[in-house]
Amino acid sequence: MKKTINVSNQGATLDTGRRNFLKLSGVGFAMAGLTLIGCDDNDVYDFMQTDVFDLGKGDVGVLNYAYALEQLEADFYTKVVNNFYSGISTAEKEIFTDLYHHEVIHRDFFKAAISGATSNVLPTLEFQYPNVNFNDRNSVLATAKALEDTGVAAYNGAGKYITNADYLVIAGKIVSVEARHAAAIRNLINPGTAAFSGDDIIDSNGLDLAKEPKDIVTAAGGFIKTPFTWKEQGIG
Repeated sequence: MKKTINVSNQGATLDTGRRNFLKLSGVGFAMAGLTLIGCDDNDVYDFMQTDVFDLGKGDVGVLNYAYALEQLEADFYTKVVNNFYSGISTAEKEIFTDLYHHEVIHRDFFKAAISGATSNVLPTLEFQYPNVNFNDRNSVLATAKALEDTGVAAYNGAGKYITNADYLVIAGKIVSVEARHAAAIRNLINPGTAAFSGDDIIDSNGLDLAKEPKDIVTAAGGFIKTPFTWKEQGIG
């Protein structure tokens, strides 16, 4: 007998009255009205036979993967803005608030779009931050840098697995925002330097690094409490 996974809607609201949301909504996020296409019954896998969710195959798997990463970033920045670290400047508050709104929009977009097309939707994940001191500027910035750099490399690495051109366009729009986030955080850590596009993330051809899903999940695994698999990619 199949076990049903209940997907919670808690926390899936947007503060549409904020300046930051309105600003983002004017830069190409008409995509929020897009629904997934090409998902039929063959895309719904028998993942409910175990307690561990599998992301799925094909485009569904890639989109659930992106949704997992966006859940992580949204959760992290929610914690940052709910309790800003001691001594934070007004400019830094504005940057973190912008990042928070962007990531919540990304997360909620993926949830709505995937839910509209398939029952194979990643549940709301739980996260942990055992080595992060949210009251310490250096700890928060270092974690933000790691998450944003990882997010950019994840989208870059997953793009080749997307078969639907519309999804690829969306991924390109989102990864460009993630790259702006990464640059902003790097500039806060090393203002006025070339660190925003450092050699550790830009290769000799002037291209951002791309990493395979398995490497990304391994890198982010310390933050993710809720287990999931992605058998198609050899994860889990």
